[in-house]
Amino acid sequence: MRNSRFCAPREDEALPKRWHRHGLAKRLYLRIYLALIASLLLLALLFGLMMRWSFSGNDTASRLEAVAEAAAGLLPPATAPRDAQLQALQHWHTRAGLDLALFGADGTGIAYAGAAQDAPAVTPASHWLHGHPPGVALKLPDGRWLSARAPGSQGFGALQVFGSLALVALAVGMAAFPVARRLTRRLERLQHGVEALGEGDLSARVPVQGHDEIARLARSFNGAAERIEALVAAQKSLLANASHELRSPLARIRMAAELHNEGADAQGRRELARNIAELDQLIDEILLASRLDAARTPEEHFEAVDLTALAAEECARAEVEFDSDGLISVQGEARLLRRMIRNLIENARRYGGASPVEVSLRRAADGVVLEVADRGPGVAADERERIFEPFYRARGASEGQGGVGLGLSLVRQIAARHGADAQCLAREGGGSVFRVEGLQ
Repeated sequence: MRNSRFCAPREDEALPKRWHRHGLAKRLYLRIYLALIASLLLLALLFGLMMRWSFSGNDTASRLEAVAEAAAGLLPPATAPRDAQLQALQHWHTRAGLDLALFGADGTGIAYAGAAQDAPAVTPASHWLHGHPPGVALKLPDGRWLSARAPGSQGFGALQVFGSLALVALAVGMAAFPVARRLTRRLERLQHGVEALGEGDLSARVPVQGHDEIARLARSFNGAAERIEALVAAQKSLLANASHELRSPLARIRMAAELHNEGADAQGRRELARNIAELDQLIDEILLASRLDAARTPEEHFEAVDLTALAAEECARAEVEFDSDGLISVQGEARLLRRMIRNLIENARRYGGASPVEVSLRRAADGVVLEVADRGPGVAADERERIFEPFYRARGASEGQGGVGLGLSLVRQIAARHGADAQCLAREGGGSVFRVEGLQ
């Protein structure tokens, strides 16, 4: 009977191309980088606000008034000459390293030490001065104003730098945590899926979210899990069908043996030999299918095979027509390629309705093409793939036509082993064409 391919399902979806099918914004590393940039921008904003708040009246008015009273005690009284007041400002400018300016109660300048300063706003109480460098306007008890600013070259103090770094670290942590948590949560789901599959749950799958590397990894895991599940299901089906198929020749052998014991004639002995040969063929093909289902090992080295000579030998043995473009060699395993050609010829003779079988071998742009054609009843369109399944019986086929149910399955497996594919096509004018293409 015509059978099906017994191997993992072929990949239908091409892998996504790295750049032109996935925008740069969908790259995982770029998303992390953009998240970091956004965090740094947020930090810059917080840093600017911190600088503004640090000089916007954080101290209480009472503390500023206390500083103003202390400053008044260090300066000459308001009635002192301007030279005396200037000399006092220069003295404290040198000792404190501050730019100092003394103004009257109405904002007129009295004396300056260091960089020139504008008169402070006349307000009821002392206050901080905005701008850079930072400064303070102290209202002295006698009504005068003392303006003090740090020199422009002076930076932040150690405490301010420490506080800025602490805020930077806090902002980075807060901004990066949601991104990192989202990524790790997806990785955790992938881990749970792998663990479930390892524990025997072949239906375990993970949700695919996004279009980055983690999403592609999840798709790869799901594809691998589907192939494993299909492979295990196919193995179970193979064993179940093999057990069923083995019962038929065994039952016939048992009956033939009983008849033989009762003095069966030569025909009975021939029937017994045929059943034994069928059983032996079935076991041999099951073993071959199991071997082909396994992955190729590094020890398996293909060699140059004269496919023309090999096909000619099989056609001569089966007494069928053969046509070739000439001497054609491919890389492969001669024993497997011979089995593939023999199975195709025997399938065509068995189901071709006694019509002539034609075998052709030719070169094509994508490799060597092998065709085995007949003029039989053909195969229905909806069954042209299913006949490559193990032990599948086409409509109208019966056990009496012979075959053990793995012939075409082995054909497709051997073709796949050699980087090719096997198909069943309708033949113009009636019949079927079994084509193997892609041999190199």
